[in-house]
Formats: sequence, C-alpha cells, structure tokens
Amino acid sequence: MLMVLPEEKLLSFERGFNRICNEEGFDKSTWTIDLAYLLRRFNVKFHFYTLTIGIDIGYKTEGFYSNIIEKDYQRVISRFDTADKLDIKISKKSLDLYEILNHIAHQGPAIVLLNSDMLSCNICRSNKLARDLKSCLGWPISYQGHYVVICGFDLGHRNVIYRNPSYRDRLCVTSFAVFEQARKCYGTDEDIILIRSSKS
Repeated sequence: MLMVLPEEKLLSFERGFNRICNEEGFDKSTWTIDLAYLLRRFNVKFHFYTLTIGIDIGYKTEGFYSNIIEKDYQRVISRFDTADKLDIKISKKSLDLYEILNHIAHQGPAIVLLNSDMLSCNICRSNKLARDLKSCLGWPISYQGHYVVICGFDLGHRNVIYRNPSYRDRLCVTSFAVFEQARKCYGTDEDIILIRSSKS
C-alpha cells in the first residue's frame, strides 16, 4: 500500500497504521480483498481481478493457508459480498501479460499476488540462490504468498520491473517467464489490482 498511495495519503496511512488495520479487521493475514478495501478508503481508483470471488476451500490443505483460512473465512467472504455495494470493482477474470503491461504503460502500477518462492531478481539475485538450490536438489518449491508492485517493463529484454516491499528503495527485474510462473501459481488466484493513477 505504501508503494502506491500518493504522498499525502501515504502519510495519513503511516500515522494511523495500527488504528486503520484494527478498523479494517485484519491482523497479520492480509488478503487481496483487504488491499481493495484500503484503496477504497483512500479514494484510489482501481480494478481488482481474481479467479476466485471468495476463498478457494482447496487451500485448507496448503501449508501457507492452513493456519489462517478458518480464522479469516467469514471476514473475507463478507468483504467480497459487500464489495459491490461499496463500488469496489472486482472481476472474475485471468489477465494476460499484455493486458497488464498495457495498463502499466498507460494508466498506472499493479499490485500482484505471487509465489515469492518462484520469484527471483535478475539484478540483486534475491531469492535466486534458494530457488536454484531447491531445483538442483529436486525439492518442491513451496507456496509463499507475497505482494509486489509492477511499475514498469522492458519489452526488448522481456522483463518486468517491480518493487518488492521486502526491500527499501530498490527496483527489481525479472523475466516475463518467471513473473508469469510466480503469479499463476496455485494459491494466488491470479489476484491483481490495477491502479489508475493520475501519473502513469
């Protein structure tokens, strides 16, 4: 959220962070619908795309979700049910890569849920060693849900440029292929929020 809010709204969020999180009803397990509600709260224009309106019950067996799904189920379902009345735009749709890139080129950034265990940066090599080691040893890559902000791309080299909230003041770059694999992994529902900013 801090990477996409305009400066005055960002400062307001930072000052009231704990109060706002309590009012919004989530603790440490944040779902994409929670981000949509926060964007609405700060009057940011956006459209949320997902493959699942609600929660995929199959996630109960996934390690990442197993401890939080029961705790969050009613809240998340209720938020999806109420979204339309609050003019929160949600579409059940898979976006292809070029729809995402076209949005970034002309309208603003995108918040993307992906599997961080599948993501690696070509510049700082973050997460590359762990990923390559698992692949080399034949270990399965686990699911670790993580949000990044896609803020640019390089068509010539077939790369996306993103900001990772795990790192401060750093741009990361990954290939289209790695990005697609990480965002379409089971567990993400291909959740993506396209932000419509005044400055593209």
